[in-house]
Amino acid sequence: MTRPLAGALLVALWLGAALLTVTVVAPGAFAVLPTRAMAGDMVGRVLPVVFAGAIVVPALVFWLVPSVRRSVPALSAGALSMLSSVVALAVVNPRIAAVRFVAVVPIDQLSPGDPRRALFGLLHFISVALLGAAILALGALLVTLARATVSRVQSSGVAR
Repeated sequence: MTRPLAGALLVALWLGAALLTVTVVAPGAFAVLPTRAMAGDMVGRVLPVVFAGAIVVPALVFWLVPSVRRSVPALSAGALSMLSSVVALAVVNPRIAAVRFVAVVPIDQLSPGDPRRALFGLLHFISVALLGAAILALGALLVTLARATVSRVQSSGVAR
């Protein structure tokens, strides 16, 4: 297996996990668990792992595939993924936890005009946007790696 192909596989695996989380795990938790608070707790335990992967995977790819380090699009994509995930883990997620703690009751039991509910909604939106940025960035990195793999195969003159 070539290094660009191994890097592409790492990114594809992370993308699969992230997309499974946002399309199946999170909606499923809210559909089957008895309260929205329980579903939020469950999803809140899964997302940090997904965000951590969006930091680790690009770092591994840059270590594994040195040629990608010379690609501005690949570096930008990896940096965006890592930065958005660090912000989510270090800033947004702790603030979401703090709002939930201060609210005392589950967020969905607060009145619609409650500032804690509004703050939670804003932080949730930011968290979703940061995950979306990481997904798009690593999708771009996957395209870069796929192109590197194809060009390597074409330059060798042999399909492997």
